[in-house]
Amino acid sequence: MKSFRLTIAALATAAIATTAGNLPSAFAQMDTMPEPAPTELPADSPIEVQTDASATFGMNETDQTPFIMVAQPTSRLGGKQRYGLMIIEQKREEPLCYSTTGSSPTQVNILLLNFDFSGICGKSTDTNGYIIRAGGEDLKFDPVVENEDGVLVLYAKPRRSAGSNAEKFIIGQTDGIAANGFTQIFMKPGWRLARQTFNDSVTGRTYIANDMTVAQLSGQDVAIEPGGGDQSGGGVVTPPPSGAASFPDVTGDTYANEINRAVQLGFISGFAEDNTFRPRASLTREQLVSIAVEGLGVAPASAVGANPFPDVPASRWSAAKIKTAQDLGIVSGYGDGSFRPTAEVTRAELIAIMRRAAEYKNGTTTLVANQPVDTFSDTNGHWANDVISNLSGFCGVASPLNETGTAFYPNQAAQRNYAAAAMVRLLDCTQTTAAQ
Repeated sequence: MKSFRLTIAALATAAIATTAGNLPSAFAQMDTMPEPAPTELPADSPIEVQTDASATFGMNETDQTPFIMVAQPTSRLGGKQRYGLMIIEQKREEPLCYSTTGSSPTQVNILLLNFDFSGICGKSTDTNGYIIRAGGEDLKFDPVVENEDGVLVLYAKPRRSAGSNAEKFIIGQTDGIAANGFTQIFMKPGWRLARQTFNDSVTGRTYIANDMTVAQLSGQDVAIEPGGGDQSGGGVVTPPPSGAASFPDVTGDTYANEINRAVQLGFISGFAEDNTFRPRASLTREQLVSIAVEGLGVAPASAVGANPFPDVPASRWSAAKIKTAQDLGIVSGYGDGSFRPTAEVTRAELIAIMRRAAEYKNGTTTLVANQPVDTFSDTNGHWANDVISNLSGFCGVASPLNETGTAFYPNQAAQRNYAAAAMVRLLDCTQTTAAQ
């Protein structure tokens, strides 16, 4: 009997020794004890990544829209409020898991206090739910939130096992601190959320990912903006041009100047109810059509008399614009005859429409490059590879996600900020190719 108990104890000890990174997805949302502190490495140890995981762990890109990153108040030690990272995913449209109010700071209101992991909401609050990945490697860095002069900064902080030379670097930050403490974190350019895979199967873990290497990220000189403004653009905020329309949630955005230029040109506007632009909101097909025809100055003055598509009634706000874009060859429907006006547009689809718009504007089907053509790391073999390559050399209409790295992310949902920038580049392009 004693021998049996010892055997059971040995098996339990072996099971506990299994690392959190190798747990199946069913365990991915569970809170665990912090990892034991490893033996201190020599002072000259290099930065270490989890190379043992690189052969089995992979990453699947995903739509960013359902996710929000939140700095959440945790404990008060020594009278100082501490914060942790929470990642929420809205898996179904209703009921809402959260809402946001205001800007500078952007407050997050947690609407479901008891999160249902059966398919409505996803919530990760510790490193067993998310992990940092950079340069194709899982890092021995943990996300930590630190209060720096009224701004909550999300850092990637190295563990001792990462090596004595490892340095922390910035992933994102808030635009202040909300009254309830729950404040939205905006990631710096180049950062995104993705799905972790294990032997090609998706786990329950979320990657906080960047294509740059640890050395590149550690060497970045990124300013922390004190106080107001959406900090997704990183660095020092550039004031909008004189006379440009400005929105509280555009300040600091990567495309801030181009957004303000777009509003000046009049082909896109903000939301009157709260004076926001919502730069990261996804675009629908009809919204992109509106941008194209308004930008080209061909928006119809009157309504249409018949449905341009079976799923676009003549009474719909976008019907006349969709009909105009169809007649000009800028857009077309699907094989089943539908147009799907409310379907989200991918970045590849946006560029395809931009090319048609550029061809119409310049009166040619041959757009000649007037700047070096980008070689994107993730478009080879994609149906839009040639279109994206063509538009990258045409006034930089096609450019990497958030203007960093070498990836275009053709299948990721297009956002309002990049759509505005792409149309501005197209309209302000001085090229008038004449392949007559």
